[in-house]
Parts: sequence; structure tokens; C-alpha cells
Amino acid sequence: MKAELHRRATMLEVRPGVASLAAEIDMIRRVAAQNGMLPVASVAQILESALARGEQGPLITGWIALLREAIGSERQDQFARESYVAACSVRLTG
Repeated sequence: MKAELHRRATMLEVRPGVASLAAEIDMIRRVAAQNGMLPVASVAQILESALARGEQGPLITGWIALLREAIGSERQDQFARESYVAACSVRLTG
């Protein structure tokens, strides 16, 4: 599961178009949520929201990197979720 999600997250950076990117992130979020991968689902949701607001470039690239990190994390619990959400917030505000 983790390997497949990591592969998909790695491919996000070469996805043409926002719609295709958003659809793939949504799939990652749904699979993560179904499998109890709380940090992954949360980062994916934040990434989806950023795309919906029209965010582009380095901010999105940074969140994709954070998504890959969340996928590879050994911890997938509520505390880890909160830590990744905080990291997303730091990236947003600089």
C-alpha cells in the first residue's frame, strides 16, 4: 500500500493540468483514509484545498514532498496527523 501511494505521490509533480493533479490527490486521500493513514489523508486534503484556491509552483511542490514524507512515515496516528498538519501550516505561512 505504502509503495503504491509513494509511487503515485512521486508522479504528482509530472501530472499535466490541475484537474488531473487534483483527481490523483483525491484518490490518494481516499485510499489513505480507508487504510487509517491519518497524516497522509490530512496532507492530501490540505493539498486539494490549496489547488482549489489556485495555489501553484513551489508551495504545491513543497506540499507534495510533505505528502511523500507522510506516506513513508512509520506513525500514522492522530499525533502524527497533527504534526503533519502543523508542518503544512508552517509551509503556508513561511
